[in-house]
Amino acid sequence: MTAAAPTLSDDDLPATVVDAATAHLSAVLSIALEHGPAHKALVVYDTRTPLARALLAGYRRNLPDAAFVDFDSVTPDAVLAAFRSMAAHDLVVLVQSTNFRLDGFRIRVELFKLDLKVIEHVHLSRMPGIQGEHYVNALAYDPAYFRGTGRALKALIDSAPHGRVVGGGETLTFASPFEAAKLNIGDYSEMNNVGGQFPIGEVFTEAQDLEAVHGRVQIHVFGDTSYRSNHPDVPVTLIIEAGRVTGTEHATPAFEQVLENIRLEEGEVWVRELGFGLNRAFTRDLRVDDIGTYERMCGIHLSLGAKHGVYTKPGFKRKDARFHIDVFAVTDAVFLGEVQVYADGRWLA
Repeated sequence: MTAAAPTLSDDDLPATVVDAATAHLSAVLSIALEHGPAHKALVVYDTRTPLARALLAGYRRNLPDAAFVDFDSVTPDAVLAAFRSMAAHDLVVLVQSTNFRLDGFRIRVELFKLDLKVIEHVHLSRMPGIQGEHYVNALAYDPAYFRGTGRALKALIDSAPHGRVVGGGETLTFASPFEAAKLNIGDYSEMNNVGGQFPIGEVFTEAQDLEAVHGRVQIHVFGDTSYRSNHPDVPVTLIIEAGRVTGTEHATPAFEQVLENIRLEEGEVWVRELGFGLNRAFTRDLRVDDIGTYERMCGIHLSLGAKHGVYTKPGFKRKDARFHIDVFAVTDAVFLGEVQVYADGRWLA
């Protein structure tokens, strides 16, 4: 089921970017996923976008013995059969310009149930041109940084009595201890599943007492109704009281639409996740349009809406929680307790 290599076209990413993707994916495969010759690999891909073709080339170089399946050239049954031909601890890579759909088969979830390792690249079509280069740069895997800084932040989060996010002259206060932080740092040794969506780099938590979150925060990027990064000319200021958004300043029509959608379904706009993005390839100025990818940006992001599947809270029913909208805070400093953990665009932990 191995397909022929695609013919390169004029809009493909430069050869230097393909070389970088090859090098970065080599580290992801060997260090983060710990994939070796004892196990098979399967790459399911499409060739609809330059970024997808660049990643495919990188995987062909790194996995010469893998099976390669062009999603657009085979039937869904053939894809499912390829998945089911794999044994526990084998590797499946998904290179998707959009998001592969197989009726009744939630691909990543079902692959994890088969005890397979998974690397998922998704919504690549949302990152054209130079954004493809940003995406490739974000695949660089520095285990000392991701694992060292990630674990240090988790230790500080888990023991902090409170926290603050300071930026643009505003302060958002978390007057509560935090939930036990979760890690997305390329170390799966203590996890049930190996792999997930790439690029990686995040530590996240939320206040144990959501109503203890209050203050003001400026938002420089938010996820809009098309799941893309929306970058207003002037940051939107959120006014937060008792864990809820009670007002805004400089809100754009697109941002107001996001808030209106949440209020229509949930009644009010809660602030839940506090995310510590670690990926240094994404900054306030180095952005990609796919909000799920940009979520790893080096800095702070929050979620708006009642939905958060990781942390359960009294009064929040999973069936009624509809929204989890990522918004990115203008961040000059972050404090956990009285310890400053962020300054000058980098983590100090």
